[in-house]
Amino acid sequence: MLTKIETKHPVVFLTIDDGNIKTPESIKLMTEYDYPASLFLTKDTVADNPAFFNAFKAQGSLIENHTVTHNINMVRQWGYQQQFNDMVGMQEYAFQHYGRRPTLFRPPGGAYSNVMRQAVADAGMKAIVTWEAKANAGKMDYQVGNSLRPGDIVLMHFRAEFAADLAAFRAAQLAAGLEVVLLEDFLGVA
Repeated sequence: MLTKIETKHPVVFLTIDDGNIKTPESIKLMTEYDYPASLFLTKDTVADNPAFFNAFKAQGSLIENHTVTHNINMVRQWGYQQQFNDMVGMQEYAFQHYGRRPTLFRPPGGAYSNVMRQAVADAGMKAIVTWEAKANAGKMDYQVGNSLRPGDIVLMHFRAEFAADLAAFRAAQLAAGLEVVLLEDFLGVA
């Protein structure tokens, strides 16, 4: 389970969830800033236009697993088999549409359990990824401290306020003197 990467390297990891709001502006900004990101996509939110995310792949981002259904209560409501099925469904969908099976998993809502850890491993993924900082509603929120630190994993979402959230992240990233690098590359699981 990863919430932060212990490193002295001046790097930060951007992760973007769900895939609900698909705007040309989001890919334009990611390309302009040359930010690779781990995109934790949910099948039910991207199925209306899966090809939209190919532009993110082209600019260096990778598609990761955020389940088929985004049941934020899956840890409490579902046993192993339902969790596993929801993960594997996204594994197959990602492979079908993006040519790669995800190696990382983000639990909807962030909650996880030992049962989920087993399902993640059995579905062929290497790690559960949460976060220590997030760009939300046009500002940064930190679980620890009041600025980005080397190795932080930052959460964002594909929402209407994408540009404001990315601007908040960019200001924090530049202020901290950190380089945005792809989490999968840093971990060697791309």
